[in-house]
Amino acid sequence: METKLLEYMETNQIDAFYVTKAANIRYISRYMGGDAFLVISKEQLYVLTDPRCTEQATKECPAYQVVNWRPYGSPEACLGVLAAENNWKAVAYEADVTTYHQWEQLRNHITVDLVATQGVIEDFRSIKTPEEIENLKIAADLASRAYERLLSDVRVGITEKELESKLSYYMVTLGGDTKPNFNLCISGTRTSLLHGIPSNKAIEYGDLVLLDFGIEYKGYTSDMTRVFVVGPSTAKQREVHALTEKMLDVALSTIRDGVVARDVCTAVEDVIRDTEYWEHYYSSIGHGIGLFVHEVPFLRPTSEDTIHENNVMAVEPGIFIPGWGGIHLEDDVLVTKEGCMILTTATRELLEL
Repeated sequence: METKLLEYMETNQIDAFYVTKAANIRYISRYMGGDAFLVISKEQLYVLTDPRCTEQATKECPAYQVVNWRPYGSPEACLGVLAAENNWKAVAYEADVTTYHQWEQLRNHITVDLVATQGVIEDFRSIKTPEEIENLKIAADLASRAYERLLSDVRVGITEKELESKLSYYMVTLGGDTKPNFNLCISGTRTSLLHGIPSNKAIEYGDLVLLDFGIEYKGYTSDMTRVFVVGPSTAKQREVHALTEKMLDVALSTIRDGVVARDVCTAVEDVIRDTEYWEHYYSSIGHGIGLFVHEVPFLRPTSEDTIHENNVMAVEPGIFIPGWGGIHLEDDVLVTKEGCMILTTATRELLEL
């Protein structure tokens, strides 16, 4: 993975690249631990970490020189020493994740040119390799299977927190990484909350239940959403579900290599614009997934992103009505030349449990 970054550095006359975003560190080096920073140069690759993690970094990053930054006072001070020793003239850093404190440290300890960058490694990450695609397929399958297993646990009186914890347990025991995503389980009128936190609310007869969830597999994440009703569904629940599913189908039929992301949004908007639900439609309807749950390309009406073959995306239109509830459906897909392949296998049906 370092090759792409080194080529970018050569083109832009950058001597060293300081990588601080966790997902980018994992992508470039395959390091899975914490408290680490990468320094990428043509002459040498470095992992800056502290004594708690040097053994793990040495095992997982055999091509890197592992440096304990603690004696220097800060990772940036350590970087400054490396810059002086190697006579670097320009050092790039990830401006979008650099804190003010880190920026002060960079200014105080590095006397060469500091080059602010944004989204460089993220753009590399957006096109998935065959290995990454396989990991993402497995992550989507694990989440789908866990959802199907969870359905037998649904009953009146179980709380949102209990259901969410069971779902996370199933995803891990089926083979996912041991740190599930922040999974949402909300019910009743709370389903209108786009990012509602699972609560102690008990599931009631007639409730909509919305699950927005995923699991990582070897660091690669899935992200899907399903809804069901505890008891018989109402006509309005079925109507909103059908409209949401139609929007999702239109989005998936529009996605293919070379399409501009905002054009997918336009196609979906055409489905709902003249309905009574237009004011309750949330216009940001998807994003790439990979080592992080929200990656480029983004499906927004103002997005300039172009969708490419081997992007893996979560596509998620929804209708959110305060005081009534919301229905939100989300599938993970692999973009191909001519369309996309759905990776999530669990039914989208509005089940009545």
